[in-house]
Amino acid sequence: MDFELRRAREKLEKEQKERKERARVKLDRDRKAKEEARKQREAIEAVHRSRRLDAIEAQLKVDEQMQENLLVGRGIVFSRILEAVSFQGSGDKIKLPPSCFTGLSDQGAFDKGPLYFELSVVHQEGFSEMNDTDSKQSTTHSGVLEFTAEEGSVGLPPHVWSNLFPIDSPKAPLIEVRYVWLPKGTYAKLQPDVVGFSDLPNHKAVLETSLRQHATLSQGDVITVNHGILTYKLQVLELRPSSSVSVLETDIEVDVVGQDSGLASSQPVLKPLIFGKAESGMVEEGNYNYFKFSIDNDIWDRIAAEDIRIEVKIEAETDNGDTDLYMSKHPLMFPTRHQHEWSSHDIGSKVLILGSKDKNLGVGAYSIGVRGFKGTTKYSVAVSIQENSNQKVGQQAGSSSPMDIDTVECRNCKHFIPSRSIALHEAFCSRHNIVCSHPGCGIVLRIEESKNHLHCDKCGQAFQQGEMEKHMKVFHEPLQCPCGVVLEKEQMVQHQASICPLRLITCRFCGDMVQAGTSAMDVRDRLRGLTEHESQCGSRTAPCDSCGRSVMLKEMDIHQIAVHQKS
Repeated sequence: MDFELRRAREKLEKEQKERKERARVKLDRDRKAKEEARKQREAIEAVHRSRRLDAIEAQLKVDEQMQENLLVGRGIVFSRILEAVSFQGSGDKIKLPPSCFTGLSDQGAFDKGPLYFELSVVHQEGFSEMNDTDSKQSTTHSGVLEFTAEEGSVGLPPHVWSNLFPIDSPKAPLIEVRYVWLPKGTYAKLQPDVVGFSDLPNHKAVLETSLRQHATLSQGDVITVNHGILTYKLQVLELRPSSSVSVLETDIEVDVVGQDSGLASSQPVLKPLIFGKAESGMVEEGNYNYFKFSIDNDIWDRIAAEDIRIEVKIEAETDNGDTDLYMSKHPLMFPTRHQHEWSSHDIGSKVLILGSKDKNLGVGAYSIGVRGFKGTTKYSVAVSIQENSNQKVGQQAGSSSPMDIDTVECRNCKHFIPSRSIALHEAFCSRHNIVCSHPGCGIVLRIEESKNHLHCDKCGQAFQQGEMEKHMKVFHEPLQCPCGVVLEKEQMVQHQASICPLRLITCRFCGDMVQAGTSAMDVRDRLRGLTEHESQCGSRTAPCDSCGRSVMLKEMDIHQIAVHQKS
């Protein structure tokens, strides 16, 4: 009996214990479920709260962007993301699709003056390799040329394209075009990437002509300036009153600082020469080395008074090569065998003597070009001032004319010889001397020297036998002008100086070096001696300083005489 009671009690205790354990497990499970449900509710509430905050923040950003657009655009909000397409043009004016014209017109943008846009690169996948330096220069500004681009695209000229994509661009680059208002610029500091830009005659006028094709300037942009066959790149270092300005209808002060990039120039550079100091160098065949010097008013006054003359001299080693000497007056900065004003082609040393009788000589800057004619040649070049002799004709007391004494003309050499020794002279002269029989020459030569004395079959000039090869190559080898004409050297120099439509001239209106082109279409402009470029450039108007009327530049002198000439 006791045994059964004990087993029943143990069984009951065991069941109670199991029920308690199950109750405890259930309680723990319920507690964990409640805790998990609470965490889930908190996570969901956090997500909802974050979304609400993000929405509020996004709305605030939209409102701020709208306010910024309203401020930047002076009440006009316009922004488009378009695919960039390049086109060949000058300056910074872009082409937009017609839909942009409608969007801007509806907001009255055309009533607020010239249109300006901020262009920003929209970074895409696969185009994230741009480094920090490149990404900083992914924004620039521009004007608008026309609204003829295809829908969804924007046409960019080379200037804008190179500033947005300085190294590389994606296959289908996207840019954001945003309408902005820009203040008129008052100051700009520019820096060329290589030396030589400041050597250009009136380089600020050249820069002004280039900026005339631009509507805006942005700090960090690179401007390309073309001057004849030369190309210079200038970086915008500083602008006032803001980092992006308008350059339309404004007077802007420009400072051009020296380059410090250390890049070697791929273009010729003028090395300065000091009077009386020689500069040495080495030139390879077909290449040029250039130097420059200046004649100021004081030196020119002495030259005009025939007190001094200018001597340009080259000493060259002729063992393995030879040189040619070319010289010009600015604005022709880099003389060549096609274009120059003075030249010397002697073998070895060469000298140019310039005096008051040279019609092209005057106050100004001059360039010297040393061209390698054959091989690699070491040389030294110097410009010096030489004193002229002050003695006048007949001033020497010991001088006497052939008629002052009894003289007879030698039948061989045609010199006047005293009559008492004429027989002896003629006997000696006929045995040792010979007169060149070439028409117009008549030079007296030693018999052994006569074999080395030659005349060019084409021009008749006399040369030593060793000089004839160079003479034929320099003066009589046909040269082809870029315009297609084939001429010899002398005719080519005249052709490129006055006839060639591709010759570079300094425009009398813009001051830039441009191609002359053909004759002006207008008969009146041809009578004025204007070239095709000058006829078009002179058609621009400018206010008269006296009356303020807008007058064409080419008519300004006539206007001054006809309207403002003092009676």
